[in-house]
Amino acid sequence: MSEQKGTETTSEKEKPSGENDGQKKIQEEFQIDMDAPETERAAVAIQSQFRKFQKKKAGSQA
Repeated sequence: MSEQKGTETTSEKEKPSGENDGQKKIQEEFQIDMDAPETERAAVAIQSQFRKFQKKKAGSQA
């Protein structure tokens, strides 16, 4: 049984480091032009949908 616990601890330590590496690669690959008109339209659309969601959520809690 002690051998299994040691193996589990090792695999638990390995998983987070692998996940962090993947996240770093994703962040480095994205280069978004924040001044582009498409980006501004997308931001407005996302904010609009989020505000609708917040209103709907607030109405269901009341």
